[in-house]
Amino acid sequence: MFCHFRKGKPLTTVHTKGRAFSAVPKGLESGVDAARRALGTVLASVEDSKAEDIVYLNITGKSALADYMVVVSGRSSRHVSAICEHLISDMKDDGFRHSRVEGLELGDWVVIDAGDVIIHVFRPEVRAFYNIEKMWATPDIEEETRH
Repeated sequence: MFCHFRKGKPLTTVHTKGRAFSAVPKGLESGVDAARRALGTVLASVEDSKAEDIVYLNITGKSALADYMVVVSGRSSRHVSAICEHLISDMKDDGFRHSRVEGLELGDWVVIDAGDVIIHVFRPEVRAFYNIEKMWATPDIEEETRH
């Protein structure tokens, strides 16, 4: 699943405006609900930070690392760092465990591993060079049936 996020418009039933997806208390949701809630927190936070070209991918079954991958751009190294700091704060406020962060010092490409969601925040030219969403968005190849 490859989805572009447009400000104010829900794309799928996974993301709705706001931060919560269910009335289940934070500690009692299933893994799927926790992943969806984390995705909602991430999308709301990056939208608040004025991130550009917001894309998220459902990588469930393609990787054991996470259920979702979010890829966004910041206008400059300073903007990339600000998006990430705001996101880390929002994740903590919503009760998610400590996220691992790489690349925050330079602000060219920051990776935040939030468990169920991996977030990549790029400067536009670095994002264009690596083009990771294209790599992860390849369609599933069905196995051929042998006769």
